[in-house]
Parts: sequence; C-alpha cells; structure tokens
Amino acid sequence: MTSLIKKITAPNGGVFTGGGTNTYLIGKEDITVVDPGPSIQSHLDEIVKAGNNNIKRIIVTHTHKDHSPGAKPLAKILNVPVMGSFAKFDMFQDETFDPDKILQDKDIIKTSEYTIEVIHTPGHASNHLCFLIQEEKCLLTGDHIMNGSTVVIAPPDGNMTEYLDSLKKLDNFDIKLLAPGHGDYLENPKVVTDWIFNHRLSREQKVLNSIKELKTARIEDLLAHVYDDVDPGLHPIALWSLEAHLIRLEEHQYVKKLEDGLWKAES
Repeated sequence: MTSLIKKITAPNGGVFTGGGTNTYLIGKEDITVVDPGPSIQSHLDEIVKAGNNNIKRIIVTHTHKDHSPGAKPLAKILNVPVMGSFAKFDMFQDETFDPDKILQDKDIIKTSEYTIEVIHTPGHASNHLCFLIQEEKCLLTGDHIMNGSTVVIAPPDGNMTEYLDSLKKLDNFDIKLLAPGHGDYLENPKVVTDWIFNHRLSREQKVLNSIKELKTARIEDLLAHVYDDVDPGLHPIALWSLEAHLIRLEEHQYVKKLEDGLWKAES
C-alpha cells in the first residue's frame, strides 16, 4: 500500500488477535519498528532480517501482551531504544515493558525519510497511542481500530467514553489510510471511524433499552439481550465491553448500579 511501510504479521492468530499481530517497519535506511508483537523467536528473526541492519528504534502502540513483549528481546538483539507509554492499570499488561523514552501526545519522531506524529488515543487501553506517518497520511492504529471486528473495551484500563472521544479526535488529522494492528489496511478512514462510532452508540442504546425492558438486571442477564447478534461463544469477551457501556451510561446518569449488583434505569 505504501513504499515506506512494510507489514509483517506475527504467527499468533486467535480469538483476540485475528490473523495475528501486525508489526510495521517504517522507512528504508532509518527504520522504526512499530509493535514487535509477542516474543516469538521466528517473528523476531523475520523483523531483524527485514530490517537489514537499518532498524534504529522500536515504538509500541500499547502494552497488551500481543503487541509489546517482543520489544525487549528485539532491542537487546539490535541495541536500539524502545519507546512507548505505561498503562494506568496492570490488567493484561506486559510486565517486561521497559521503555527508554516515554511517548506522549503530539510527540514527533523525525528522520530524513519520514515524520511520525504520536496521537494519544485512550479507550482500548489507557496508554494507547496511534502513529501518523505524515508523508504517507497513513495512521498506524494498533488496537484503536482493527480490520474484521470491533475492539474489546475492558475496564478499568479500557474506557468507553475515552474510546469514543479518541475516535472523534482522529477527525482533526489528515489521514488517507489506516494500518491496523490486526487485519488488512483500511481505506476511507472517516467512513470507518464514523461506522465504529455509530455502532458503539447503537449498542449503547440497546443496553439502555434492555435495562428499561427488564426493569432491573444483572450484567449477565443483559448480555444475551444486548449481544443477541453475536456468537454466544464470544459472549465472555463481550461482557467486558458491556461493562464499559454500563459505566459510560452511569457517568451520564442514564442508569445506576445498585448495591446488590443489579442495574436499573434512572427515571
């Protein structure tokens, strides 16, 4: 899709990862590795080979265990710095992550070949970053946007309000192509982000309607109503996003959680 960007997919396909985690190599003579993925030796070897002794740094979108554990061993092999950010909560996080530099919103990584702009996009994870390759107008989205499914929002580190705000934040940037952490490239970014945003709001309305219909309900009772269009085998995963929706609805005073674990609609 672009001469500056090379994609290598890790052999870690599964329910959460689809076909596997995408690692991206940006540049030719001054290469930045984005998301080295899991610490799988064959994958790390492929990255090293593709880098052709020109890898200068490693950056990560977030520290879930399918995205960043390869950073430490790869950095040791190549003797290059690792950059990224720490999450607020420990759940699902890569304990080996030890960055040489903390990246923040609006940071710029500039080389003679390309410019990477750091965009903080919390929601899927509190420390989630997207990377805009300015010359290509290509956004490396990590797990903020995936091809093939919506992303899981798992509280407390995942936050639905922050996720929706982060989707809208992307409207402020000139983006022509999305390079997701899982799946193939996506064109028409605004169409993609608008669909995700509206889909989430539609799901949220379904949560509220279900609570009103049931009067009071436990989260497990709501699951079958709200995700009746989703494979029941995926319901344990959907439970996290359902909780995130309920927390957001409570923030806006549409619902209330009672002491016995029941949820009810606010009058």
